[in-house]
Amino acid sequence: MKEPISSYPRVRVQADGRRVASQAGAVLLLETVRKIGLDQAISTALASWRKPRAVHDPGKILLDLALAVALGGDCLADVAMLRCEPAVFGPVASDPTVSRLIDTLAGSDEKALQAIRSARAEARSRVWSLAGKNAPDADGRVTVDIDGVLVIAHSDKEDAAATWKKTYGHHPLTAFVDHGPGGTGEPVAALLRPGNAGSNTAVDHITTAQRALAQLPKKYRRGRRTLIRTDSAGGTHDFVSWLAKRGRWLSYSVGMVITEAIHQHVLKIPGPAWTPAVEAGGQVRDGAWVAELTGKLLDGWPSGMRLIVRKERPHPGAQLRITDADGMRITCFATNTTGRPIAELELRHRLRARAEDRIRAARATGLRNLPLHHTAQNKVWLEIVQIALDLLAWMPMLALTGKARLWEPRRLRLRLFSAAGQLVTTGRHRILRLAHHWPWARDITDALERLALLPNPG
Repeated sequence: MKEPISSYPRVRVQADGRRVASQAGAVLLLETVRKIGLDQAISTALASWRKPRAVHDPGKILLDLALAVALGGDCLADVAMLRCEPAVFGPVASDPTVSRLIDTLAGSDEKALQAIRSARAEARSRVWSLAGKNAPDADGRVTVDIDGVLVIAHSDKEDAAATWKKTYGHHPLTAFVDHGPGGTGEPVAALLRPGNAGSNTAVDHITTAQRALAQLPKKYRRGRRTLIRTDSAGGTHDFVSWLAKRGRWLSYSVGMVITEAIHQHVLKIPGPAWTPAVEAGGQVRDGAWVAELTGKLLDGWPSGMRLIVRKERPHPGAQLRITDADGMRITCFATNTTGRPIAELELRHRLRARAEDRIRAARATGLRNLPLHHTAQNKVWLEIVQIALDLLAWMPMLALTGKARLWEPRRLRLRLFSAAGQLVTTGRHRILRLAHHWPWARDITDALERLALLPNPG
């Protein structure tokens, strides 16, 4: 008996297959684009940049790039995986045409970027209205998390510089809408900055917040229903004053640096003043307490600001900082929310950690590096990345159910988008047949059925 030399079956490969489509599961993204009208919105927004007698529409080119990034691409040339499937993705521009468009948009002095953002905001309003109870504003409130992210540069690029972590690259400031425990999140702003940009630069936080608010439906661009959350990088007088400015009236939950004055006040808090911290389920968090600081610490800050401090036993192996007290890890944040227990407010602020999940997803979706040389070009790339992340958030919101709504980009690609299919033409219809043995084929078809039930745009 002949012994096998491998654990895997041997197959003979021939490159002559016909009517077979790779990345067939990407039809989920295409149907999402069609139902929310994103393709028409971007094409209309970029109509001014379409040259006479041009074959390819600038909006379609930009959306093709975003689809390629959503499917795992990380450079302009990766649009080739769409070009090789014209039956699914339609005609796709050549690499030189794509590069010329990026250069054209980059040279438009922010006008093209504003047009793209306007189209995204228009589509976002429609998505939220279609999503119903799954929308991030289903409870009448919206939470926006602002956080910085370091993007490493492996070659000399414009504005790349040494970062505070002793790496080399850029330091964008990003903003994401939090979908809560039943969803993921979607990007609403990305400010490209040099690698040596400060973490607590108030002007940059204000600019990012302005762009984020402009992406929200109009009723959430001011008022207490919109919560802005940041880490201690946002805890500056200028930024907090901007958030609390009369007429803007935004809610905020902003981390604060533990200064010497705060440290001394924490040491004087009596034991009964500490309240046990809580978990998301309402149960007491073991080894953690919260208290509110008052008095002269609030002098010079906006009226109505509250300062809440938290102490917790550090996990084993954690190194204490000089600002910690009595063997406890001390953190602090400011908020202007009233009428709620401080333990609940501290939990709300702690959930800002979900922004780290959004950043991880962004790194896996085109933000691992900035592929272009000039800053103006990479600003366009950031918009492409945000469109890709929008689609990866909107499709599950509209079409998936259960735990599938929580899948991050890598899992969506592995289980849904990478499914292969066979194209069959019958009469005037083009049918894409998925392999019945693929474990998630039913998830794809069920999601497509849900999208088909949504009304068409316009």
